[in-house]
Amino acid sequence: MATAADQMAASLNLANFAKATDLKKRLWFTVGALVVFRLLSFVPLPGIDPRALGALFDTTRGGVLDFFNMFSGGSLKRMSLIALGVMPYITASIVMQLATTMSPQLAALKKEGESGRKKINQYTRYGTVILCVIQGYFLAVGLESWGAGEGQSAVLDPGMMFRITTVISMVGGTMFLMWLGEQITSRGIGNGVSLIIMAGIVANMPQVLSQLFEGGRTGSMDPFVIVSIIVVAVVLVLFICFMELAQRRVLIQYPKRQTARGQIQQERSHLPLKVNTSGVIPPIFASSLLLMPLTVAQFAGQNQTGGSWWSELIITVSTWLQHGSPLYMLLYGAGIIFFCFFYTSVVFNPEETAENLKKYGGFIPGIRPGKRTEEYLDYVLTRVTVVGAAYLTAICLIPEFLISKLGIPFYLGGTSLLIVVNVTMDTVTQIQSHLMAHQYGDLIKKAKLKGGGLRR
Repeated sequence: MATAADQMAASLNLANFAKATDLKKRLWFTVGALVVFRLLSFVPLPGIDPRALGALFDTTRGGVLDFFNMFSGGSLKRMSLIALGVMPYITASIVMQLATTMSPQLAALKKEGESGRKKINQYTRYGTVILCVIQGYFLAVGLESWGAGEGQSAVLDPGMMFRITTVISMVGGTMFLMWLGEQITSRGIGNGVSLIIMAGIVANMPQVLSQLFEGGRTGSMDPFVIVSIIVVAVVLVLFICFMELAQRRVLIQYPKRQTARGQIQQERSHLPLKVNTSGVIPPIFASSLLLMPLTVAQFAGQNQTGGSWWSELIITVSTWLQHGSPLYMLLYGAGIIFFCFFYTSVVFNPEETAENLKKYGGFIPGIRPGKRTEEYLDYVLTRVTVVGAAYLTAICLIPEFLISKLGIPFYLGGTSLLIVVNVTMDTVTQIQSHLMAHQYGDLIKKAKLKGGGLRR
């Protein structure tokens, strides 16, 4: 039998959406903020030669620059003011999460509540600024050195002034995006930073699909292959939706207590353990680590002459670590599995969870509180993480194989699909919760009006 909450959720329709004025304001604010983000991605950095920059990305295609360009929505390829995107902020956030598990001072700060959370966010912002300065400086130096020996540098007027301007512009652009994401989170719908990343990926989807269909029209790609790609993409999206909602529920019981009517009642709840606790962090980290040596080899080999040991080493690295090679696929899968277990151990602490259950009187049926509960939770979490790691590995390796063998654009990779599906599901869930809250508010207002009429 459906509960009252299920019946109310089923009754959500467009008519209720039209009445939810606060939700509409939040949606319009979110759309407007994302439009501002897309407009900024076309504002170029001063002193860049667009032709030489295009040649740079053509020669480093498939490297880490192409990977980060996907998350910035093409801003890095156009070298706009927000070329770094929100990746420095994400990196700083992950580093702070890891630091809170290793540093007792930060762990104690995390337990202080709202004040501790604000201090950790402040440290994260400081880390973001430091990363932006470092990445912006090396990006400026790399642009100056690119093609300088051939007289085709990507920078029109290289020098210290260009480096300072680039660093200031990159820091300002990333900090503005971080502020814009926080505004979306507080005044809009969904997680602001995640929506900015998803908007960058989705913005390139029409161009990718047009290239795909153009290949079928000109005959450069078999129509059967195009249909197969679409079918595989749909199946992967459905599979991602199913696995992201999958969870292992651990039954939790609390001691019996006497109610106001004299009845003895025993409370039960569930501790949900998601199959994919680590989210999209493992594919991002594994891809970055693998693509970094390939990109360094590509940059270092541009001005090298053939026949030297250095050029032979560069050719070997580029051959063994290219997309679709057996070594790349093996290392990519191993990296995803490693980071799945590593990040899950950071996010979920069985010892802390067991201690909290013991503190509030909760226990798992058949398991003693304390150390035995910790061991049981660690055992269940390990088994669940094995399934989640296998799921992430399959989702990421299948598109990688298609990218290398069929020449599919990089934007149709497993990481981009994971981000788009996860953010979309989270946003839809928040919209439903706002609609349900609006419906509850209407019911409370009607109840007050009826109660006021009876009192009179």
